Amino acid sequence: MRVGLQIPSFTTPEGPGALRGRLADVARRAEEAGFESLWVMDHFFQIEFVGPAEQEMLEGYSTLAYLAALTGRVQLGTLVTGVTYRHPGILAKTVTTLDVLSGGRAILGIGAAWYEREHRGLGVPFPSLAERFERLDETLQIVTQMWSGELKPFAGRHYQLAEPLCVPTPLSRPHPPIMIGGLGERKTLRLVAQYADACNLFDHVGPDVIRHKLEVLRRHCDELGRAYDEIERTTLSSIDLRAGGAAAAIAQLAGLADAGIQHAIVNLPDLYEGDPLDAFAREIIPAVAGV
Repeated sequence: MRVGLQIPSFTTPEGPGALRGRLADVARRAEEAGFESLWVMDHFFQIEFVGPAEQEMLEGYSTLAYLAALTGRVQLGTLVTGVTYRHPGILAKTVTTLDVLSGGRAILGIGAAWYEREHRGLGVPFPSLAERFERLDETLQIVTQMWSGELKPFAGRHYQLAEPLCVPTPLSRPHPPIMIGGLGERKTLRLVAQYADACNLFDHVGPDVIRHKLEVLRRHCDELGRAYDEIERTTLSSIDLRAGGAAAAIAQLAGLADAGIQHAIVNLPDLYEGDPLDAFAREIIPAVAGV
């Protein structure tokens, strides 16, 4: 099993003035510890599951660019970009820039968006769920076309691109991996089967639900003629070592592997207060590497 680190909080005990150094330390130590990927949320207000909206929140792609300059091996992505936040052509250029300047380490994490408060707060249109999924489908078509180098105009219901030029092209081949986040069986997992290189499920639903969702994904793959094993199965988990220690974390990750997960992405509530990265380096990552 591969293990990745998500950083959902930018609220440190010392305040914003220390954040630059804190993030640099986390990124370097995470890479040294053996984490395979680094992720940030693509939000502009803090989300309610983590803290009050007024807590510090950095823009995702600027943060990933900073982390790219501090690291040399880990993959870098948003978990996940809301489709409403950026025009697809600009999104393709943004991820391409990250990929080129990181040496081919970018991942496009994307989803249908959900956080209405930050949309309203910052004046970003928040269409219906059905329309957001339509926009997600078109965005996936656009980014894959732009990354292929095909220059023909794109004419969709929501987006029209007269000249979808993307130069330089990404270093990743055939393009930066696309990861779609969400549990929806009818739309989300079908889009995964159609376009994505990875899915992302929430650990909190439990192993049995994860197994079921992966079976749904397999059926979509069969219907579309896609090889199921081409898609990396990932989860997002919260692991607090203060609650159960390394043994509980190892058991949790091993359970995910048994359910079919290949890449467990974790966030650590005590990231800025304890020393969870050291525990992951010494005990947890080596223990789950072979499961």
